[in-house]
Amino acid sequence: MDFSYESLLKSAMEKVPKREGSGKRFKVPQVVVEAQGAKTVIKNMAEVASGLRREPEQVGRFIAKEMAAPGSIQNGTFVLQAKASKEMLQRKLEDYIKNFVYCRVCGEPDTKLEKDDRIVFIRCEACGARSAAKPV
Repeated sequence: MDFSYESLLKSAMEKVPKREGSGKRFKVPQVVVEAQGAKTVIKNMAEVASGLRREPEQVGRFIAKEMAAPGSIQNGTFVLQAKASKEMLQRKLEDYIKNFVYCRVCGEPDTKLEKDDRIVFIRCEACGARSAAKPV
């Protein structure tokens, strides 16, 4: 038996299971939208916010501000007082993720929002970076 470094490494690498999937563990949640007259309802806002590890109210505030229309959270759904397409709302959610979920240093989604005085910071649990977030 050969105990050289190269042969031991090759043997160990053969025993490591192959990875399945794309290698990305974070998936952008898809919104489920329903039009109700002049209102638009995101039916799965609680699940979307939970997947992002954020409060539904904050995600809803961002979307309402971006859509320039009032909105509110009611029983895990978000009611926007304007007509909007699913694609538009999905794009606004992706903007939110880019600004408030991904770390600006390492690009990982493992972040938390922290409030220090009146300033909100994005703290990365992967690399430890801390950066100021834009106000919502």
